[in-house]
Parts: sequence; C-alpha cells; structure tokens
Amino acid sequence: MDVLQYIEINPTVMLGKPVIKGARITVELILEKLSKGETMQDILVAHPHITQEAIYAALAFAALNLKNTHYYPIAS
Repeated sequence: MDVLQYIEINPTVMLGKPVIKGARITVELILEKLSKGETMQDILVAHPHITQEAIYAALAFAALNLKNTHYYPIAS
C-alpha cells in the first residue's frame, strides 16, 4: 500500500501532523479511536468523508514510522 496516496504532512494543516488527505483527521486521532475500542465502522460513520483504505493507510503509516524509530532501554 502506498500510504502517501492517503496520508499527507503539510505544515499549514493541523500543525504539520500527518492527516488523511483532504480531511483534517489526524493519524493520531485514528489510532486513539481504535485504541479506545471504536471499530472501523464507527470511525467511518463519524467521518463519512474518509474511506476504509485511508484508515488502513493511517495504521500502515504509524507502523512504518515505528519501524524507523530507535529505542534506547534505560536500566533500572
């Protein structure tokens, strides 16, 4: 999946956070809604101007960004 077909980062939209193209729905919001137990159908009903593919792209975008993040464990 080409996530950039559905996700854009523009400093003039939502302070440069990644959003669904053509909407002011952030990837962060999609992740928060899913983590709170909302279903994809719930999100599509609440935001009828986005698509199921855009939600999958938001998930893929988050996963790609986590893959490129380095974590440094802190010894306790």
